[in-house]
Amino acid sequence: MLGNVSELDLRLVRVFLTVVEAGGISAAQTALNTTQPTISAQLSTLEARVGFRLCERGRGGFSLTPRGSQFVDAARRLFAALEAFRAEVHQINREMVVSINIGLLGQIAPAANKKIALAISRFRATHRSVHFNFTELSSSMLEEKVINGHLDLAIGYFWHRLANIDYIPLFHETQIAYCGPTHPLFGNAGRLKPDDVVDHDWVWRSHPLPEMPAPAQVERLTAFTDSMDGAALLILSGQHLGFLPRHYAARHAELDQLRALNPHALRYEVSFHAAVRQSAKQRDPVNEFLDELAATFAAQDA
Repeated sequence: MLGNVSELDLRLVRVFLTVVEAGGISAAQTALNTTQPTISAQLSTLEARVGFRLCERGRGGFSLTPRGSQFVDAARRLFAALEAFRAEVHQINREMVVSINIGLLGQIAPAANKKIALAISRFRATHRSVHFNFTELSSSMLEEKVINGHLDLAIGYFWHRLANIDYIPLFHETQIAYCGPTHPLFGNAGRLKPDDVVDHDWVWRSHPLPEMPAPAQVERLTAFTDSMDGAALLILSGQHLGFLPRHYAARHAELDQLRALNPHALRYEVSFHAAVRQSAKQRDPVNEFLDELAATFAAQDA
């Protein structure tokens, strides 16, 4: 009886199917490019392997036995499955898995996060073999890792504008100056003028901020941080004034733990970009996702 199927068995089964499709051994000689005795010997070998007679052949002509007919159906299913397997392997080879490494600045606005997620969803609909890896870093670290190739793409606020990085604008973020409930300006918050805040201590960014000049003299900038959580704690303590993204401060403002000093006069806008190394843009998956990302933000803003 047939045990493990070998390559020899598959070749013999193919010979048998060719004979069946040709209607006999003589008619199959041309298709198989061999002699009638050789074909007869191959059929006999196959019958010995399976343990039963597949066909009647001789002076009376060629005909399948009942078991031979069942064997033909099974053999055709086998080769159909092999063809499907071959096609699947070809597809796997064609769509080799690729990873896109993306860096994000922390605490991005929920509306912006939603658009990034939508871009990922649209991209993955046609690029199932692409995997995403996300890392949360500061802006300076994002640019550094884009330059050295550890990140394919970064999304954040960038002030350097390095020559070998392309910056694609995505969205804007509103920063507003706040004070905490124990700060002496808390009672008048909302209608304060720039002159009213210059004699108070501020927490300020440790990186350059082209969009907003310092609201006080250098000696009043007594704390520096790029951490949003760190800045919020200093403001909540009542010892410092400081800017926070409007979306980040919203919950504290609802609880009256923070008040905007003047949401119209003491505010500024920063632009968030997608940063990609110029040479990395030649990688098709990165370039295509970047296009999808930019298109999603443009469509949502239109």
